[in-house]
Amino acid sequence: MTTQQTTVSLVLGSGGARGFAHIGVIHWLEENGFNIKSISGCSIGALIGGVYAAGKLEDFSTWSQAIRKVDIVTFMDISWKRSGLVKGDKIISILTELVGDVMIEDLPISYTAVATDILNEKEVWINSGKLFDGIRASMSLPLLLTPFRYKGIDLIDGGVLNPVPIAPTFNDRTDLTIAVNLSGKPNGKSKTNLDNKIDGAKKDLFSAKITAFLDSFKDMDNALIAPDNGVYDIAHQAFDAMQSTIARQKLAAYPPDHFVDIPRNACRMLEFDRATEMIELGYQAAEKSLRHIKR
Repeated sequence: MTTQQTTVSLVLGSGGARGFAHIGVIHWLEENGFNIKSISGCSIGALIGGVYAAGKLEDFSTWSQAIRKVDIVTFMDISWKRSGLVKGDKIISILTELVGDVMIEDLPISYTAVATDILNEKEVWINSGKLFDGIRASMSLPLLLTPFRYKGIDLIDGGVLNPVPIAPTFNDRTDLTIAVNLSGKPNGKSKTNLDNKIDGAKKDLFSAKITAFLDSFKDMDNALIAPDNGVYDIAHQAFDAMQSTIARQKLAAYPPDHFVDIPRNACRMLEFDRATEMIELGYQAAEKSLRHIKR
C-alpha cells in the first residue's frame, strides 16, 4: 500500500453541487495513505479545497449533509444589481462562521483559488490574503452571484476559463497530480441511486442543528428567491456544457498523472441538498479510477 510519503497535488474542478463529490475523493485519498500537500481549485473546488486546507472538512461535511432545499434559500441575499442575482455576502458569512477567518498564508498546505478576470480575459490565481476572499472570487457564477472586487479587479467564476485548474500545480514538488473533473461524460441517469450513509436519527439531529444555525441569517429577501428555476436553470445548463468542453481541452493539453471523472448529470448545479449522495459518488469514483495506484 502507499504510505504518507506519497504526496499529492490535488486539482478540484468546478461544477456547482456536484462539487460535494470532492469530499468523497479526499476521504478516499486519506484512507489509502496519500498525503495531500497542494490544492488548486476553482468555484466549488476552491471552496472544498480551502475548507480542507483549513482543517474543517469534517465539520463542513456534516453541515452540508444536513442542508435541505428550504435552507438553500436562506443562503441567498438579493443584490438588486444587473451584474448578478445574489450578493453572496450571506453565504460567505455562514461559511466564515463555520470555518473561521483564515489567511491563505497560514494554511498548512499550498493552496490556490482560481478566478477569472473577465475584462482582460485571463485567469487570476489567488494564493495569499483572506481564504474566503479567494473562495468568493472563484465562486462568482455568472448571472447568479455578483462579481467580486479583488485588488481593483472584478472577478468571476474560475470555471469560465479553466474548470480544471492544473497549471497552478506545475511547480509542486509532489509525487502525483490528481485532478477531479466534475464535467465528466453523462452516465445515462438523471439521479444517482446511492445509499444514504447517515442514519435517520443522525440526519434529523444534523438538520435541527443547521436549521437553528441558519435561522440567524434569515431575512425577508429570501421569499423572493427561487433557485435553479427558469432562465437561471437554462443559463446553468449552458454553463455546464461550456465547462465540459473546456475541461476536455484542458485535460488533453495538460494531463494530470491521474484523474477522477464525475458525470456532469449526477446532479444539477444548485442541488445542494444532495451532498450525501455526491460525497458517496466521489468516493466510489475515486475507488474506481485510482485503486490501481494504491500499491
